[in-house]
Amino acid sequence: MKILKGKGDFSGGTCTVNSETVIVINKMKPMEQRLRTLATSFLEYNLDEIYMVPALRAYIEESRLLNL
Repeated sequence: MKILKGKGDFSGGTCTVNSETVIVINKMKPMEQRLRTLATSFLEYNLDEIYMVPALRAYIEESRLLNL
């Protein structure tokens, strides 16, 4: 998985480029929207065995509950 940041007329999200998963973040969007894009993209993965700062894990879990 790769995370790319760029500027342009797009909202951001997950896509596949040459069979590699890429999360695209728009630098022009507000920080809250960029974080939401990352959290929503991370929902597609099993993160149980990956260490994260507790605040980040809580944010991703909160995003999971909002997307139900």
